Amino acid sequence: MSAGTSSAPGAQDAGSPPAASRPPGDLADVGIDPDMLPDGLVVADEEGRVVCFNAAAERITAVRARDALGQSLEKALPLEDLEGRRWWQLTDPYGGLAIRVGQPERNLLLPGGREVLVSARYVRTRPTGPLRRLVVTLRDTEARRRTERSHAELIATVAHELRSPLTSVKGFTATLLAKWERFTDDQKRLMLETVDADADRVTRLIAELLDISRIDSGRLEVRRQPVDIGAAVGRHIQAYVAAGQPADRFLLRVQQPLPDLWADPDKIDQVLSNLLENAVRHGEGTVTIDVTATASPREGEDTGTSVTVSDEGPGIPEESMNRVFTRFWRGSKRGGTGLGLYIVKGIVEAHGGTITVGRAPGAGAEFRFTLPVSAPAYLA
Repeated sequence: MSAGTSSAPGAQDAGSPPAASRPPGDLADVGIDPDMLPDGLVVADEEGRVVCFNAAAERITAVRARDALGQSLEKALPLEDLEGRRWWQLTDPYGGLAIRVGQPERNLLLPGGREVLVSARYVRTRPTGPLRRLVVTLRDTEARRRTERSHAELIATVAHELRSPLTSVKGFTATLLAKWERFTDDQKRLMLETVDADADRVTRLIAELLDISRIDSGRLEVRRQPVDIGAAVGRHIQAYVAAGQPADRFLLRVQQPLPDLWADPDKIDQVLSNLLENAVRHGEGTVTIDVTATASPREGEDTGTSVTVSDEGPGIPEESMNRVFTRFWRGSKRGGTGLGLYIVKGIVEAHGGTITVGRAPGAGAEFRFTLPVSAPAYLA
């Protein structure tokens, strides 16, 4: 039986491949097995009967290929739109306008209400000629649902994180405007300092959202300059000490000599800030930062720079290791948006680097990121 010929359900020539795998038309020409395709593929002949129904189509529709082959397309794939209209009657690929080349992807329903993404291409013997093949591709909606859930979670998280500081800002400013003369200078200063701190929280959250947008769209720009990574870590430690952390809680070890590092100083500060904040807030004991020369994560370069941040706290459970750098992961219930480590990973990878998480020698958490040291192309 030649490819592209309809067959009765379950019929198969001796020695021929399974009907669901028989490549129709151009697929046979390049030797591609339809069952190798990640998307569902359904092909109908010039009479509207199914001649190909691959394994992915079986999985997505829960219809067996042997039951679909040889059937009319409308019977094998009884699709409806979201308003309950029969899809093949509505689009009429065989009797409709001969200038049509297909149908764009849209969300349709199978019997039982199962959603599926469907697109179609009309293959004609000549422009405006009769339909020779109707090629339908099917995709599960689960990936789209995960994206929609992620967006919904992001909106809910942002709304929650914005509500608290904005309520505080509104409350204090309204109180000051209404009763300015009743407060002492110290009370005014305390309220204004609170407003200032809450405004900073809102600014940081907006910056995180912009970073996520750039990371997801691949538009995160890296402006490389010479960076003294050891000095950058030292500045963060000094800020924590000035804020009240004991100096002996931090141990900075910098291997010398280090190769010259070219990176975006602001973004590297953001990475260091997130990793140190996690170690201080969620870890215990001494926070150790090791800065060393190491092999470059980028092919063709001999050296790179690694920064390892570890603590002596309870660490991260083994089952959570693979979720640490995803959106909304939180190591504890102690606040935060759960976006920081996702952004850290995006920044490191935008530099051509890598980041890993593991267990520190003292049983705490250990984060290690490695950056290539190469200068910008115009200096190479």
